[in-house]
Amino acid sequence: MGLSGPVPARVEAATKTGLLDLVDEAVAAGWSLRRACHELDLGEVRAHRWRARRGLGRLGDLPPGGSPMHGLLPEEAEAILALFQEWGETDRSHRKLAHRGSYLGRFWVSPSSVRRVLHLHDKHFRALPRPGRSRRRPFPDWVQYTPNSIWIYDTTHFPAAGMAVLIIEDLVSRKWLTEVVSVEETSTQVEVAFTQALEAEGLMDLVEARHDDGRIDLGVEDEQRPILLAVSDNGPQMTSGSTREFLALCAIAQHFGRPGTPTDQAWIESLNGHIKGEYPHLLAIRDPATLRAELKITRAHYNGVRLHAGVGYVTPNDEHEGRGKAIRKARQAGLEQARLRRLARHRQARQTRPTPGPDDVG
Repeated sequence: MGLSGPVPARVEAATKTGLLDLVDEAVAAGWSLRRACHELDLGEVRAHRWRARRGLGRLGDLPPGGSPMHGLLPEEAEAILALFQEWGETDRSHRKLAHRGSYLGRFWVSPSSVRRVLHLHDKHFRALPRPGRSRRRPFPDWVQYTPNSIWIYDTTHFPAAGMAVLIIEDLVSRKWLTEVVSVEETSTQVEVAFTQALEAEGLMDLVEARHDDGRIDLGVEDEQRPILLAVSDNGPQMTSGSTREFLALCAIAQHFGRPGTPTDQAWIESLNGHIKGEYPHLLAIRDPATLRAELKITRAHYNGVRLHAGVGYVTPNDEHEGRGKAIRKARQAGLEQARLRRLARHRQARQTRPTPGPDDVG
């Protein structure tokens, strides 16, 4: 019978017959009914009930549910099936189909009733095909992973001051290059920020050199001779024609992440998060002028004092100015020297013979 432990609440008629046969055999051998039921983990009342039902030929359980007075009428079930054939591809939900029925005046039933009728008749909604997974577009082949070759920018908000702050970061060195605080988010802020960053990094001479040789075409973005790559999301101020023309004028190529995928701009999103998380006083500033001054101080601390895990625990200034590799190598050399120094000290102090105790006999 495949039973172990107490008899379940609902069992098949064949299982009941087998249990009753065992009980009958035990009683015939001189056992009491109570003792036989105890050994089988079968309730004595259930055994009496089963024996009475066996005599009536109704040992099998009746199907659950019975005949409820509020059950669906046959014509209602037929209307549900007919509506499924007509509107199943449009609604694709038993909830919508239930409301569609009352909307059209065909039937008035609950969504669970619609679902039960469709299940009993093996009717299923066809699921919509899932969209394919997109892949992040790689950077162009001409890009070199060195400072001042890839810049990334984004806009973050400081609600207390009612300001939007556009920040540019060097993607390689993680240096916070500049910021523009404004109430607007247009291509003007992008142009101002890039102009400031180009002048601060000494790249404006390269831009002017592109003008002198006449190789700049505002209508065509020349990716063969760019100064650097500008990475951003698909915000309107990033994708506007004015921004594209300005960056083309500066020989800066654009690279956009996938829509609705902020991880494609994880570097600048991380910077924005650290600014607000590690310098929370910025979020409480209400005066725009004060916010500008504090952001400038914060930028100096972020670039020159704070060790950045993304560039091997050196400051962004160190990485941007080429000192990062030497600092990391010096740390590795220092770790090795400290290890050797500890080994030498412990070997020198190690006792090769056990120290005699007071109970030792000479």
